This record gives sequence, C-alpha cells and structure tokens, in this order.
Amino acid sequence: MRTGCFLLVLVLALLITLPCFADDTQAYRPVADYDKKQEGVAYYKLEAKSYFSKTCGKIRDVLVYLPPEYNPDAAYPVLYLLHGIGGNHLEWTGGVPDVILGNLLAAGEAKEMIVVTPNIKAFPAGTPSSGNMYSPETFAAFDNFINDLRDDLMPFIKENYSVLEGRENTAVAGLSMGGREALYIGLSMQDTFGYVGAFAPAPGVLPYFAEGGLFTEESFRLEEQYETFVMIVAGTTDTTVGEWPKTYSDTLTKNGSTHVFYETQGGHNFFVWKNGLYNFARNIFGMKAE
Repeated sequence: MRTGCFLLVLVLALLITLPCFADDTQAYRPVADYDKKQEGVAYYKLEAKSYFSKTCGKIRDVLVYLPPEYNPDAAYPVLYLLHGIGGNHLEWTGGVPDVILGNLLAAGEAKEMIVVTPNIKAFPAGTPSSGNMYSPETFAAFDNFINDLRDDLMPFIKENYSVLEGRENTAVAGLSMGGREALYIGLSMQDTFGYVGAFAPAPGVLPYFAEGGLFTEESFRLEEQYETFVMIVAGTTDTTVGEWPKTYSDTLTKNGSTHVFYETQGGHNFFVWKNGLYNFARNIFGMKAE
C-alpha cells in the first residue's frame, strides 16, 4: 500500500513539474469549433482554375478561395497556402480553410483575403518520375516552385482576380514540405512576402546530415530593411519532422531575427496544421491577435 501511495505522489509531482507547451497557452488555443460551420456564417467560395506555367512548360491546376462577399471592384490581399510532400493543390481541402477563415472573418479576427492553394510539385514537362516522393527529383521539383510562383502563378492571379499588391498584402504559408517551401520562398523573396507561415516544416531549409540546405545557418535570417512576420508551428508528438521546426526557430533567434514559434499538442497532421492556419490568419494583413 505504501509503495502504491508513493508512486501516486511521484506521478502527481511529475505532472505538476512538466513544462506546459504553447497549446496550453490561451494565445494559441483556437476557440471551440473553429473549424466547423456555424449557423448564420457565410463561408469562402472555392474556384478550380488552370494556368499555363512557362517554368514547367505545361498547364497546372490551382484552387482559389474567395471571400464570401468577394467584389471584383474591390481589392484583396493574397495568401498562397502550400501542401505537403504527398499532396497536391487539393490537399488543403482536408484542412477546411474556407471554414476556418470564414469563422475568423465573421468574428472580426481576420481580414478578407484571397487564398490560393497550388500544386507545388513543379516538375518540368517531360521530366521522368521515379514514383518515389522522397527522391532528389521530387525535392528539386518542390524547390523549383519558387520560379513557377514568381513567374507564372502570381501573374495569373493578378490578371484574373482583384488583388492588393505589395509585400504588406502578400503571404505564403504551408504544411510540412509546404512549410519548408514557405520558409524558402518567404526568406528568399522578402521584398515580395511580408508574412511567412511554416506549420511543422520539413527538413532541408538548413543543412542536415551530409546534405546541403537551401540556406546556410548564417544566411537564414530576416533582412533588417523589411518588417516580416514569421510564424513557425510544431506538434509536440510530431515524429515525422522531429525537432526541425524548433531548429529553424533557434537559428532565426541566433541570427537576431524576431519571429513567433509555438508548440501545439498533436502529431504530423491537420490537427496541428489547422491550428497553424488559424493563428497565422489572425496575425497577417494588419491583424494582430491578442
């Protein structure tokens, strides 16, 4: 009996002294049913579009989410929202951005915005595929998306939708491999993107093992002449990307680059990714979550 009581006291003591992750911090905890449709709320409208990519030499598909009261005579900021390594332009439909952003808009906690979810596997036409999503060719295709985005997709969106221009009206974010690419694109094009979100970002932005990175540790930084909002999110039980989100955060901190980093309970899944989108959307385009 004494042994049982001792163990119970020990367990309780450990629970009291365990560190609290940011999911237990009210600042990053979504309201109840933030990702479910509510009565009386108008939601974003989804359009399926195609555009010709000179970068890839072929037609590519993209989804565009428009605010409930979208008006072609008005103008809107744009968020480019990127999928993971096994997904395509459809993957984010599983994260219901139309619902999350619609609820935030109705609550006055996000700006009206156009959301674009492209296919970021930018394989050039005729490129043979090994079928291995972890092959060097696949990684190269993801990294090639920066060219497709800059030279083809962004001009297409500007031509076909009423958008506000300028870095203060342009954001990029993504989940997993899309988070890696959001960091790559956002920090490579700081003159274009004022907001960068990385939800459980994959490795490769910095060197790892014997592989080179998209940046060196020294070059992975925000430029002083720009005011850029960067948010990095990690799942407390994410064994897929492991410590890489925190490594990216620690490197930015080491380089004197102010940003937001928080952990939320969950693994490598939409439980974490939706949380990231919710908090990111509350802090971009002039919004500042309390």
